[in-house]
Amino acid sequence: MQTHIHPDLVGRPEILEADEILRNCVHCGFCTATCPTYQLLGDELDGPRGRIYLIKNLLEDNAISAKSVDHLDRCLTCRACETTCPSGVRYGRLLDIGKDLMAEKSIKPNMIRRLVISLLRFVVPKAALFGPMLRLGQYVRPLMPAALARHMPYLSSKTYAVPVVATPAGRVLVLQGCVQKIATPQVNQGLAKLLATQNVVVETLAAESCCGSLDYHLGAHATARQRMCRLIDQIYPRLNQVDAIVSTASGCGVTIKDYPEILHNDGEYWGKAEQIVAKLVDVSELLATYTFDCEPARVAFHSPCTLQHGQKITGVVEGILLASGFELTVVEDAHLCCGSAGTYSILQPDISQRLLVNKVARLVAQDAEYIATANIGCHLHLQSGTDVPVVHWVELLADRLRHETGDA
Repeated sequence: MQTHIHPDLVGRPEILEADEILRNCVHCGFCTATCPTYQLLGDELDGPRGRIYLIKNLLEDNAISAKSVDHLDRCLTCRACETTCPSGVRYGRLLDIGKDLMAEKSIKPNMIRRLVISLLRFVVPKAALFGPMLRLGQYVRPLMPAALARHMPYLSSKTYAVPVVATPAGRVLVLQGCVQKIATPQVNQGLAKLLATQNVVVETLAAESCCGSLDYHLGAHATARQRMCRLIDQIYPRLNQVDAIVSTASGCGVTIKDYPEILHNDGEYWGKAEQIVAKLVDVSELLATYTFDCEPARVAFHSPCTLQHGQKITGVVEGILLASGFELTVVEDAHLCCGSAGTYSILQPDISQRLLVNKVARLVAQDAEYIATANIGCHLHLQSGTDVPVVHWVELLADRLRHETGDA
């Protein structure tokens, strides 16, 4: 793709990077075949190729219309297009650069959208606020309108007893995640139970900071970078004290794995981020090294976009579930997004709901007893669309673990 960058933007490092990404695009259109919004809406500007042209126009004109911003906002950032692209176009990174530049143009969404975004950014990363508000919402859920109630997860009282490991064979630092530690704390408890059977001790961070994902994907990149650096400051002193840093929420994991790219112009934090990412693993990469014996069940696995397209981890969770005794159903169009996409289900409810209906239909098509997934957003979103129990796959292992081993 030929480009003619606007003179006012020439020479900026991020613009040079975007220009290089654009020049890799050969207009083949393979990406449209796997783009969920293009499949639903049939508009070229609601697919990756069209959005790439919109960002190209932004870089060439140094201006963008509100209508173009709407098309870019409808992107799920699922990155399925990256998995499909034969030219290796880094669409996700291009969109991030475009959003940074869009923020400079001061094109603001409507007042209601601005209010919702501000509330999400203010409340969700703060456990002291988000926890009580979520609990209150869960209690009054039956009184809510259906459109609002579907965003409210059901109350869960599930907990796990975690045995004390007498002679540790290993030690890991588990990142709890802003939403997961409040909405589904049993996931990380379940992991601690599983690892205790292998004589591995789980540690966590006191007052863990947000990874910055929420702010970053809502276009507040400066705030996001501040949060990222704060979390790096918390993790870095623990690097030599643990064998691995573990993320059980693939949405958090993919953002942290992108820290070196996001912070590449910050010499101090870029180096620390590189060291952290070298030790960071998705929980599937950790548990694949162990064996578990579980009570069998028929399971439909939904691989989050952040796992299969963002982190490029495919087949690992499925292999663990099969080896542990579960039967997996065949899920058609497993590459397509469920419509959760972080805050997307709140900010783009119509498209999100249509994607949810399509995804749930495929997950329940073969009479699964459980739907398992690997990210908190998908977990809550999918549960709002079906009566089939939806669980994190780690939780499923912990629930149905048949034999405990080790000295725990």
